[in-house]
Amino acid sequence: MPALSPTMTAGNIGTWQKKAGDSIAPGDVLVEIETDKAQMDFEFQEDGVLAKILKDSGEKDVAVGNPIAVMVEEGADVAPFESFTLKDAGGEKEPAKQPPKEEASESSEPPDSGSKTSPSTLDKSDSKSEESPQPQEPESSGGRLQTSLERAPNASPLAKALALERGVPIKEVKGTGPNGRVTKQDIEKYKPSASRESTSSTGPSYEDIPASSMRKTIANRLVQSMNQNPHYFVSTTLSVTKLLKLRQALNASAEGKYKLSVNDFLIKAVAVACKKIPAVNSSWREKDGQVIIRQHNTVDISVAVATPIGLMTPIIKGVEGLGLGSISAQVKDLGKRARDGKLKPEEYQGGTFTISNMGMNAAVERFTAVINPPQAGILAVGTTRMVAIPSSSEDASAVEWDDQIVVTGSFDHKVVDGAVGGEWIRELKKVVENPLELML
Repeated sequence: MPALSPTMTAGNIGTWQKKAGDSIAPGDVLVEIETDKAQMDFEFQEDGVLAKILKDSGEKDVAVGNPIAVMVEEGADVAPFESFTLKDAGGEKEPAKQPPKEEASESSEPPDSGSKTSPSTLDKSDSKSEESPQPQEPESSGGRLQTSLERAPNASPLAKALALERGVPIKEVKGTGPNGRVTKQDIEKYKPSASRESTSSTGPSYEDIPASSMRKTIANRLVQSMNQNPHYFVSTTLSVTKLLKLRQALNASAEGKYKLSVNDFLIKAVAVACKKIPAVNSSWREKDGQVIIRQHNTVDISVAVATPIGLMTPIIKGVEGLGLGSISAQVKDLGKRARDGKLKPEEYQGGTFTISNMGMNAAVERFTAVINPPQAGILAVGTTRMVAIPSSSEDASAVEWDDQIVVTGSFDHKVVDGAVGGEWIRELKKVVENPLELML
């Protein structure tokens, strides 16, 4: 099992693209591997022949370094490997796990400390078991203790088995047998009360879905972000009427070469704001035992993309130096490959700022997003709405329609002070509402 990402300790086996006996050339896809980050193709880098598959498709949590297949040189005979097993390949090890924090392999207290919990004291106390504390009698409630037979329901074994099979609460069944004993016929005739019938069903009312490796990674990172990054939020309303007119004009003259979206303009606007307020384009890091704030010289925007297996954030690198057409092409390409699970690690690991756009959902007016560590900020974008505003004409009672978007910036207070986050939002608003600045 190869390590396809820096944090990968185990992976799941997807679809094998080759079968035993097939020749492999450098660059050929051997098998799909689900890592802790994404579903990825494992490309073999040497010539050879696949002699035996040791881990079938669907195998889960295979530790990095464990054998998954046998490769032999080109022209070698693969017949001897038909009965080759995982044990013949050296067996397998369990994925690396952190030991429980509450357990310790050694005492943290010196034996001569004199404490009652020191190892030497404990050794002595073991040899003097007669000096152990005397048991104390619990307070009695005054009631008579019941035997196990008295606590058990008065029912025949057949009735108990049938009740368990049908999910019948046997204590609610009135027995008609000797001494009120519940019989098989009592279980068959049992009808639940109206309140129980309304809340019960013939089968479970839920479905347990195993969490994928990627879902576990997303969960861990989000919990880490909320626990370790003190979020604060700054919202504003952007007028995008001018931006939409510019977008329409550029798309009309594109002759099919590109089709710009509102998100393409916002990605560029975020980069402009990050260059003007570089403190936002920073990250909190630990290096050589010291905490530093790394201020990045380029703006690499992570774009949140919803995929069938979870949220991915492919990166548009060096956005400050890209034109709108180039940004649009990269967003479309990376978005498609993210949904297909074909991204390379370097295409989604890193980034200096993130944008999450839910504007395609007309029901989402605004929302707040969780910071993608170690980044210090993320912009949440709502849908476009037409809002009536006072007209600029002399008629004080006249109104005109303005296209508006509500955006909310989430900032890490360890890196970005509140006033700095406010300045960044102001620069973003300025460039979005005067979109010709994006062309400079």
